[in-house]
Amino acid sequence: MNDAITSARTRPAAGDNSARAFDVERIRADFPILRQRVHGQPLVYLDSAASAQKPRPVIEAMDRVYESAYANVHRGVHYMSQVATDAFEAGREKVARFLNAASSDEIVFTRNATEAFNLMASSFTRAFLKPGDEVLISALEHHANIVPWQLAREQFGIVLKVAPIDDDGNFLLDEFEARLGARTRLVSLTHVSNALGTIVPVAEVVRRAHARDIPVLVDGCQATPHMAVDVRALDVDFYVFTGHKVYGPTGVGVLYGRRELLAEMPPYQGGGEMIASVSYEKTTFKAPPHRFEAGTPPIAEVVGLGAAIDYVSDIGLEHIAAHEAGLRAYAEERLSAVPGLHIVGRARDKAGIISFVMDNAHPHDIGTIIDRAGVAVRTGHHCAEPLMHRLGLTATARASLGLYNTRGDIDALARALHAVAEIFG
Repeated sequence: MNDAITSARTRPAAGDNSARAFDVERIRADFPILRQRVHGQPLVYLDSAASAQKPRPVIEAMDRVYESAYANVHRGVHYMSQVATDAFEAGREKVARFLNAASSDEIVFTRNATEAFNLMASSFTRAFLKPGDEVLISALEHHANIVPWQLAREQFGIVLKVAPIDDDGNFLLDEFEARLGARTRLVSLTHVSNALGTIVPVAEVVRRAHARDIPVLVDGCQATPHMAVDVRALDVDFYVFTGHKVYGPTGVGVLYGRRELLAEMPPYQGGGEMIASVSYEKTTFKAPPHRFEAGTPPIAEVVGLGAAIDYVSDIGLEHIAAHEAGLRAYAEERLSAVPGLHIVGRARDKAGIISFVMDNAHPHDIGTIIDRAGVAVRTGHHCAEPLMHRLGLTATARASLGLYNTRGDIDALARALHAVAEIFG
């Protein structure tokens, strides 16, 4: 196998663990897009929760696939297919190590996290749920962990219940446990809120759910870019994340599932690759994970995701978490000094996501005005409309941090928001 294809890097990563140092300027140099100017100003990218930028090793890894190692995977006996298959399956192995899964057979590739939730709402429901059985989610959820279960409710007659939060956005463990009932068959909730940054105490959620023999599915889209995730230490049954938020490409998501549970679940889609044999009378299916990967998979994207995993792993998730924690504290201090600005979400345990509103200024106006200063934030309900309703809001502005952000980025955001306050004050 060609190491130049499977390697995530052509040089050492920006923050090699051996150096034990987090050099943000060196890291920034790995992201070509950050050299851009927007409206004549340096780009300040504070929208990584929506989609993170891509480091050069990811870009180069995907280029190498298309330039020298591309063919369809698994089916071919020729050399190029074998090279591509090896690179693709090496990506699966990297994801398994990244999550500390027991086996790469527990890693299913999907189009994105949303498709992983739809797979679960279809296949898990068909395998394990009956009309009247309950799925328990939380008030912090992204639409991707709400709408598929609503569709399953309409199709299969399941019941969807919601665990509450407090006004600061804290997940309420005791109230969650009180909603675990005799008909609860699955808990499905976020690890980190994409709208508020709240970190849910997943290990304790799992402990309380497993005490009642209830499996747990976790949305890790906002956790995997910011912290180390060990699915065996957390004891989760299913875990979902997406490539593009962890500095990898779009078009690839991941569903981790315990092998014994995946083995009982029927296929989500039918077609090529996921079959053992087909006749007009009967089709038999492959074992997981291939049972859930109908058709041609995202080949270069899986290689790119592997490169992204190498990149953040070489920097060290613990170093990324420490950098972002310090930056979030600095940002909250600077933003609290902006007249008329109110931070939304003051949970005790938070990741690098800061949502806010301003007196007299709609979030869309805030985003439009600060864009003229080169500052990119997200505005709206962040695909968490029920959460916004719970907080009595229609929208917020959201600044979300990545490993490449600096105090200078926060200073630029604060200056731009002071200008907004002057306009609407």
